[in-house]
Amino acid sequence: MKTIMRQAACTLLLAAPLMVQAQHHETGLAQTAAQSRPKPAIAIGATFDARGRLWLARVDKQHLFVTYSEDGGAHFSTPVQVTSAPETIAADGENRPKIAVGTDGVVVLSWTQALPQNYSGNIRFARSVDGGLSFSAPITLNDDGRVTSHRFDSLVIDGKGRVAVAWLDARDRDAARKKGGAFSGVSVYTAQSSDNGARFEPNRRLAEHTCECCRVATTWSNDGPIVFWRNLYGAHTRDFAFARLDDGMVHRASNDDWRIDACPHHGGAIAADGKGALHLVWFTNGKNRQGLFYKRIAGANESVPMAFGHAAAQAGHPGIAVAGDLVILAWREFDGSAYVAYAQRSDDGGTTWRAPIRLAEAAGIADYPLPLIDGTRAWVVWNAAAEGLRVLPVEPGSGK
Repeated sequence: MKTIMRQAACTLLLAAPLMVQAQHHETGLAQTAAQSRPKPAIAIGATFDARGRLWLARVDKQHLFVTYSEDGGAHFSTPVQVTSAPETIAADGENRPKIAVGTDGVVVLSWTQALPQNYSGNIRFARSVDGGLSFSAPITLNDDGRVTSHRFDSLVIDGKGRVAVAWLDARDRDAARKKGGAFSGVSVYTAQSSDNGARFEPNRRLAEHTCECCRVATTWSNDGPIVFWRNLYGAHTRDFAFARLDDGMVHRASNDDWRIDACPHHGGAIAADGKGALHLVWFTNGKNRQGLFYKRIAGANESVPMAFGHAAAQAGHPGIAVAGDLVILAWREFDGSAYVAYAQRSDDGGTTWRAPIRLAEAAGIADYPLPLIDGTRAWVVWNAAAEGLRVLPVEPGSGK
């Protein structure tokens, strides 16, 4: 990038965020859902493109906007409105709009549109073929026509035209219950395109009986798109699984034995390093381990889960970014008076790790920190209601 990012706050020049209705989890497990409370739409999508520009997707006044910075977040382009009609767009907690930019310059977006009915939504998609100057009319990807729960979307591209979107979907549960049957959790569904989102194939069910409201994660690997989610094993054991979309085989990723008759609202993250290895992070409160953990999977070889973060400070909602041998973890903690963004880096593919870096604090409501890699440099993008958007370097000796 042309300008070195500073650790000081880089505030995005958009209007004050809209207050939106938070989406609380649907238990479906003989529990009563709590009344939703309004929260500011501070959860943003962020990515770097091949030119080193930082792209953001952000919600304001029931519209989705896209903007980019060529100087490390010091200045941003004029925001371009993606949605022509107002939508209630999920942009808090485990929900956020997603953005990706291909090597051909095509910009793609996905997001969850919340509907008036409790816990219902649609998975939405739009794209730009002119470098973000304008966007196509949004389309709905879930093709079942039901007013039900389609939420927690995740977007991934190969940069050459192939797009994959995965989400949590309640259509199978609804169909089973309509017939008087039982159905635990919900399902993971996907939609794929081979032409940068101009057309999508029919929806495909990847897995049944998954956790209802822990975010889904995706990555692009040497084996194509991979989806990572919190699965249901047995009656109430909620450990993680992953599957490659091209073969559909589901693999158990964690064996924490977390037995809980409720949704944890705590998804994981996944990244691929280009050498065939997968890098996973997640939270658990299981019988076998508790807290945040990292694991590397390379073929039949799996590393022992490595604990990170301070469990006593509510360490949670981890993210991960990988490029070559550089691996970055990011997560959020609470020190008793403020939220704190932490990061940790490995320069040898996750074999050894430097000490955690305390990057910044937020006095009030704050998003979960997003780790990104631009070439050979690592960053954390963090948005907060009071402090605004910050772009923070993750380098040896950085932080507090």
